[in-house]
Amino acid sequence: MGARDVDKASSDCTRSRTWSTDAATGREQAGPVTPPDPAPGASSSSSSFRDRVRGAASPSPDVRELDVTSTPADPVALFLEWLDAAVAAGVVQPHAFTLSTASTASGPAARTLLLKDVDDAFWFTSSALSPKGRQIAEDERVALTFFWAAQGQQVRVTGSAVAGPRDVAEQDFRHRHPDSRAVAVAVPQSTEIDDVRAADEALDRARAEVQADDDLVPDDWTAYRVLPVSVEFWQATTGRDQVRVRYDRVGDDWRRASLWP
Repeated sequence: MGARDVDKASSDCTRSRTWSTDAATGREQAGPVTPPDPAPGASSSSSSFRDRVRGAASPSPDVRELDVTSTPADPVALFLEWLDAAVAAGVVQPHAFTLSTASTASGPAARTLLLKDVDDAFWFTSSALSPKGRQIAEDERVALTFFWAAQGQQVRVTGSAVAGPRDVAEQDFRHRHPDSRAVAVAVPQSTEIDDVRAADEALDRARAEVQADDDLVPDDWTAYRVLPVSVEFWQATTGRDQVRVRYDRVGDDWRRASLWP
């Protein structure tokens, strides 16, 4: 019997012999159970979801076709080209991205941040005491995902997040809105709020501290720089489902490859 036959037999067995609870004894018993008839007009969850999104708009990108033979040698150059095009097209916050991290204790996690700068690395800032900061301290490998739906474009960056110079973090914090600085000073990020009044009082004290000292910067505020080892560009097209180009770091250079959709 092959693996496919085993899977089928297991599936058939699962369908024919299931566990139920005897109403009289309260004990579980094995035996065939007939599923209840669906309510009138009801449909399966998968069918319902397909119906829900069937009319959703698809991207109609009005951008230059992605061609691996004509892309720059450095992925940062292509990223900035796409970013400039997104800004010109009126994409809302095109520098927003999803940062994915992971740790042994808490597993994977993702959240949306704003990109602060790009040179040979991708920069973002946060508290080193935040969940993301603690995960990066355990495992510096991260992934950044930029998605511009209106452009039909996505960029995936993987690499290592390391703390940049302290003066960069301080400059970033001082340029933040006073309310944003006060929130960062008042209570550690992602702390559960057990007492709303106490949290509000801590925020009021932090606002006073920020107002009294414009140079105040928490020690945990960190500017992270992600040194990319791989950058993949994804482009939706009208003729094909998608076009993908990936850059992989090889020593001091980059290797480009066209990927099958």
